[in-house]
Amino acid sequence: MESKGTFYDYILPTLVIVGVFIIWELVVWIFDIRVFILPAPTDIWASLVQWYDAIWGHALQTLYTTMVGFIIAVIFGLLLGWLVGYSAIIYKALYPLLIGFNSIPKVALVPVLVIWFRIGTVPAILTAFLISFFPIAVNVATGLATLEPELQDVLRSLGANKLEIFRKVGLPRTLPYFFASLKVAVTLAFVGSVISETVASNKGVGYLMIVASSRFDVPLVFAGLIVIAAMGVILFSAFAFLEQRLTGWAYRQ
Repeated sequence: MESKGTFYDYILPTLVIVGVFIIWELVVWIFDIRVFILPAPTDIWASLVQWYDAIWGHALQTLYTTMVGFIIAVIFGLLLGWLVGYSAIIYKALYPLLIGFNSIPKVALVPVLVIWFRIGTVPAILTAFLISFFPIAVNVATGLATLEPELQDVLRSLGANKLEIFRKVGLPRTLPYFFASLKVAVTLAFVGSVISETVASNKGVGYLMIVASSRFDVPLVFAGLIVIAAMGVILFSAFAFLEQRLTGWAYRQ
């Protein structure tokens, strides 16, 4: 069983990724697609090697802004999610506001953030926060709001008050929802950072891609995309690992 799990968890995804790159390479070669239209994986790899130092520096900047914004989103998302899920009145009062705020395209807020904080790191951090905040708050609130009424009635009959139910049952109940939201939010945080970097920054992978596209260096643009995707996959996998270790009790094996 362990070898079967290893195959599905590691070997099969690796084979799929390698297969996609091989097919990509063959399509570019067979149809003789120009490099400035669709570069082959070998061209992207060559660009990664050539611009390694620049890509590494910009990637660290993007990772920094993403993680700072994401950590802020986790803190505020947890607090607001607990608050909204704890009280039905607060839930009904704030939920429409949260939905309306999430409906606003975050790219439209970047110029406003630039006016407030100027071009640089702060708009990227705030954009990452704003775009990854909503999934965490909503999932945590949903975990609390869907606590079974029968279970609450049993606990009340045993003498537990609302705060004790929240602390001893509600908080553990939100953990699966919380970790599920982290996997979504961390990928969205990268989207927020890169959006801001393409508009209002002179550092980061988003800025590098804009500069590369202005020079028609399409392999470098794709190299930036690959780097962002790799960082997203690594962080997603890290949170999936934590989810499996800390909330395995909530899932069927």
